Amino acid sequence: MRIVVTGGAGFIGSNFIRHILSAYPDYHVMNLDKLTYAGNLENLTDIEQSDRYSFLKGDICDSALLDGVEYDAIVHFAAESHVDRSILDASPFLQTNIMGTYNLLEITRKKGCSFVHVSTDEVYGSTDDGYFSEQSPLMPNSPYAASKASSDMLVRSYVETHGIHAAITRCSNNYGPYQFPEKLIPLVMLNALERKPIPVYGDGMNVRDWIYVEDHCSAVDAVLHKGKAGDVYNIGVRNERPNIEIIRIILSTLAEKTSSDRKELFSLISYVKDREGHDRRYAIDPSKIEKDLGWRPEIDFEDGIARTIQWYLESRHWWERIISGDYLKYYDVQYGSRVKQ
Repeated sequence: MRIVVTGGAGFIGSNFIRHILSAYPDYHVMNLDKLTYAGNLENLTDIEQSDRYSFLKGDICDSALLDGVEYDAIVHFAAESHVDRSILDASPFLQTNIMGTYNLLEITRKKGCSFVHVSTDEVYGSTDDGYFSEQSPLMPNSPYAASKASSDMLVRSYVETHGIHAAITRCSNNYGPYQFPEKLIPLVMLNALERKPIPVYGDGMNVRDWIYVEDHCSAVDAVLHKGKAGDVYNIGVRNERPNIEIIRIILSTLAEKTSSDRKELFSLISYVKDREGHDRRYAIDPSKIEKDLGWRPEIDFEDGIARTIQWYLESRHWWERIISGDYLKYYDVQYGSRVKQ
């Protein structure tokens, strides 16, 4: 199979590419990425020389971008995804997440390939109790979530109107190696290592279901190979935890691993004004993907968070280059004119 992975230089996309190349020795993956601030080709240095991997720099809004490229499937990770940024300026989210998805759907319709649209549980909004199923109404509360809900509806419409083979996944919060430092878990770790304040929105009791990125990748793999056209699949691991608990676990583990003073690390916690439209609780029911596709997570939270913390401790060069901005130069230095643009 020949797969185009959009947003493959990002956190989840790069882990998915690595997963596919490892799981399927006869597959080829093309990484299509615009290389915005969150796209980092250094996420893939270990496989970039593989003859089963290629990279194409480009914008998913460019309708001619994939002309002349042969492939069997598009797995669509590319998105503007940071809620705080969407509150400050929603326009890039509307352009990339809605118009970019529309363009890929048009390409899918014309090429006759299959399509997996990677969405988010945030499209369901917030709930005080119970769990979101695939039939739950969409009630997004941030511009980011609204843009993803809009793209979900576009995918559905193309299945119903044009008969394309497309499925939608909606996953809970990811964590693991190569996550961009603006997200909660790496932000807590890096601020703690540098003894900077760790901001906590509101009372810190906002609840998320945390999934290790490799489990998310295996779930998307299952949908790619066995998913039904037009279906939605919730991906979660029933691991609900408040943000403040996640922060305390990270700080306690870091104190142990780095022989740091636990009290000093905990003193870095700084409660700040809550974010506008901050969803209180996400909780999704993954029963459908478990029953229909036979998918099960393999990494429990204790193991996953320990792996993640250890990876960041051993990958200081990686995240220091992000903080300095040097990672943005990697494309020009490593690829130069060898890559079609």
